[in-house]
Amino acid sequence: MNHPARLRDAIASDGTTPLIGIFDMFSASVAAQHYDGMFVSGFGFAASHYGLPDIGFIAWPDIVAFVQRLRLAFPAQHLLVDIDDGYVDPETACHAVQQLEAVGASGVILEDQQRPRRCGHVDGKQILPLQEYLDKLDMVLDSRRDLVVVARTDATEEDEILRRAKALAATDADVLLVDGVRSIDWIRKVRDVIGDKPLLFNQIAGGKSPRLSLPELAGLGVDVAIYSTPCLFAAQSAMDRALAELKTQDGRLPEHTASSIGVAECLTLLEKNISRHHGRPLTATATAR
Repeated sequence: MNHPARLRDAIASDGTTPLIGIFDMFSASVAAQHYDGMFVSGFGFAASHYGLPDIGFIAWPDIVAFVQRLRLAFPAQHLLVDIDDGYVDPETACHAVQQLEAVGASGVILEDQQRPRRCGHVDGKQILPLQEYLDKLDMVLDSRRDLVVVARTDATEEDEILRRAKALAATDADVLLVDGVRSIDWIRKVRDVIGDKPLLFNQIAGGKSPRLSLPELAGLGVDVAIYSTPCLFAAQSAMDRALAELKTQDGRLPEHTASSIGVAECLTLLEKNISRHHGRPLTATATAR
């Protein structure tokens, strides 16, 4: 199965393709019941795997191992992977990209931030000189086979946003992302300057970008929408409520009802991820018969 080709087809289809941010195997299991595309969020992975903020702690072998587990459990899902700045240097970026493609990633997002990096929707971001980023991006593009590559800029000054968007659109990157875009008007400006290059929009609760529906995004010419943290923030909220209730009830669990989750419901979800349950494609010989 050519995962990058499938993602390209989804991006080229009508409307805006949604990819849901997940942070571990369990959140991916829940997301897969609702959407056919996942975004391996750096924000979520840093929080889940390390218990740390998204400021550059992720090591590439950890993200590769995670994507490998995801692909085995979810053979038909689109998997777009946040690789931050490519883990600093261009050689590491290329190696990580080749590893991710080998384990079944559909695509990656490479940003133009310099260290110390930040989440795209917070203040204090610093960006690489444009040519330095373009050189790194070109190396990554040369190192991939079919992998979808999203070129991302974290520029915040208006003139620099448009300058970088135009420069990235002229590369062989498949998709372009301006992260932290602050208004519908600026989505339109970016769309105008990048021509026919597919455009990705990142939505995060409490972030700098406007909350827009998929039809609204499609009307603005957005081809892909990533939702970085709905699973992570919902999990934090739900766990906090559940433990507060357990405390007020002096340790007595709430009654299990038909609408709640218990052992059986959880196991039913997880058993879908066992690889032998996914079956195998027919061989050419079997098909001929």
